[in-house]
Amino acid sequence: MSQPLPAPELKDRKILVVDDDRLNIRILSGILKTQGYALADADSGERALELYPEFRPDLVLLDVVMPGLNGFETCRKLKDTYGDACAPIVFITAKNESDDVVEGFSAGGVDYLPKPFQAKEVLVRIQTHLRNQLLTEQQKSLVDQLSKANAAKNKFLGMAAHDLRNPLASIRGLAEFLRDGVVGPLSADQLDLVQTIHAASQSMLTMVNELLDVATIEAGELKIDPAQHNLGDLIEKAVYLANIDAAKKNTRIEITPPASPLYPSFDPAKMQQVVDNLLSNAVKYSPPGSRITVVLHGDGRECSFGVKDQGPGIPENERDRLFKDFGRLSVKPTGGEKSTGLGLAICRKITEAHHGSITAANLPGGGCEFRVTLPLPA
Repeated sequence: MSQPLPAPELKDRKILVVDDDRLNIRILSGILKTQGYALADADSGERALELYPEFRPDLVLLDVVMPGLNGFETCRKLKDTYGDACAPIVFITAKNESDDVVEGFSAGGVDYLPKPFQAKEVLVRIQTHLRNQLLTEQQKSLVDQLSKANAAKNKFLGMAAHDLRNPLASIRGLAEFLRDGVVGPLSADQLDLVQTIHAASQSMLTMVNELLDVATIEAGELKIDPAQHNLGDLIEKAVYLANIDAAKKNTRIEITPPASPLYPSFDPAKMQQVVDNLLSNAVKYSPPGSRITVVLHGDGRECSFGVKDQGPGIPENERDRLFKDFGRLSVKPTGGEKSTGLGLAICRKITEAHHGSITAANLPGGGCEFRVTLPLPA
């Protein structure tokens, strides 16, 4: 029966053969050289441990029964030393008892080669494991390239957002001066144009700020400064300010305080960003004249606050998009407000940075509830 043809992509892959029997080494070397592999050998587990860092094999063929360190012990030491970077280890053994097989896999081996060797079986098994190893290396290389490309994208996004923020803030500020009559009265048509400029610049500034937040978070540069604070106080202030905008839609936000004050550890500025976003979304997606409720709760181990709205709820087939970047749903704001699809993704990342969680659930009577849960200090 013919042997497998050499695989060009595996030529020069390095194999370390470990066996105290020189005859076995010669037999395996004779079989493997036909495939163009680079070979090294060791006659003991101790010698294999010395040779491994110098040779850096792509695969190890390791005899089980050897004086000194046996194959299982040698395998464990290699795995302990090199971890996930360790080459796949295939055991060589004349034994085929299930206990030995189980022990070999428990030690970290990926396969067995039984004695006496069958050339075709040896080559097919080794080609399979070398191909798997090659695929793993290629995947790691691809992941590294994608990570670098993603880091470059985040850097560019952060720079662009940062450079755009100041001019947009200036446009918004100048529009406010004109709107408020600082430079003189405006006609009705002029005021309408100025208000349009102000609204557009505010929307763009919100988008730029969210893009900058995403770039910062994805670059691993989100910094929080947690300390124990009264969560109820933060939410009461946020609700007071949110009610000013909610009044434009004849909507009211009400808060149900906890039975006793809650003092989780959080970064006030970052957590306010979460609260503001959830309140803004509740107003944005609820019909005019709605009532939005914020409920705080604590049980001694953790605390939470939930924002309940009277909007259309979350379509079940779109739930997986909810907390993803740019994860816009089919439901639309009820007052023509803009949405970037970034707000909830930012909320999730900030909450998780506080070792908390955020969930969303449709309510039986309509609308939905977004709930943030944070651990309480022991």
